[in-house]
Amino acid sequence: MDKYRLAGKILSSVARDAAKMVKKGEKLLSVAEFAEEEIKRRGAEIAFPCNISLDDEAAHRTPFKGEETRFNDEIVKLDIGSQIDGYIADMAVTIDLSGEREELKRASEAALNNAIDLVHAGVNTKDLSETIEKTITDFGYRPVADLSGHGLLQYNAHAPPTISNRCIKKGVDLEEGQVIAIEPFATDGIGRTKRGNILEIYSFLERKPVRLMNMRRFIDEVEEYKTLPFAKRWLRSPSDIMLNQLVDKGILYSFPVLKEESGGFVAQKEHTMIVLEDGCEVTTK
Repeated sequence: MDKYRLAGKILSSVARDAAKMVKKGEKLLSVAEFAEEEIKRRGAEIAFPCNISLDDEAAHRTPFKGEETRFNDEIVKLDIGSQIDGYIADMAVTIDLSGEREELKRASEAALNNAIDLVHAGVNTKDLSETIEKTITDFGYRPVADLSGHGLLQYNAHAPPTISNRCIKKGVDLEEGQVIAIEPFATDGIGRTKRGNILEIYSFLERKPVRLMNMRRFIDEVEEYKTLPFAKRWLRSPSDIMLNQLVDKGILYSFPVLKEESGGFVAQKEHTMIVLEDGCEVTTK
């Protein structure tokens, strides 16, 4: 558990500093590269590309290589992950640059805090989901129903159990020693996502025979990330054609940007925690 704790401590400090950089006129790429470089400089490794999702984008947006986009009046979700020997910390914060969506931001924060208060060995994930949805709807918003919290295992950033952001009929009991990430998403839209046009994040699934030498070399490169997601901008010679072919062959998995289906604004808040007998230890505070 010490590696989970250290990864969380490092990530928390990096997230605080990265969030301070999110200002009008700053480049998204500068913030992402700062967060990723600081995770390594402070003694951990990157668990997944720094996600910077704007307005109706809910997840999986990371800047592309050389991107010049700058922050303006958006509601910004900053989702960052660190790992030590595969033991992961996952954390997200929302920064409202518009000054008009603080209540939406507070809805996701309150939902997370209320869920954390319930966490202990033996609690059912159904109870956490009900609390998340009730908190968000009490603010007058909707949870994003098809995004959820999750367990964390070594080199697995999305393991069981699933912690839904809306009420479910049946859950599972949490066990002492489990590591989980709870991440409520709140929206003023209909509460569902659709696939966007941006695709910059992938993960390695399994090695399979391929004929071309350049494709084998490409697989050698991406296999270094094990099962953890990686950004196209991290690759030495990224090729959209080759990436698409490897996805089609089941060698890679792709993570397209997810957008709120009706165009609603989205806020997110996330912490990682260790389940204890009588509560939990939040590693990313």
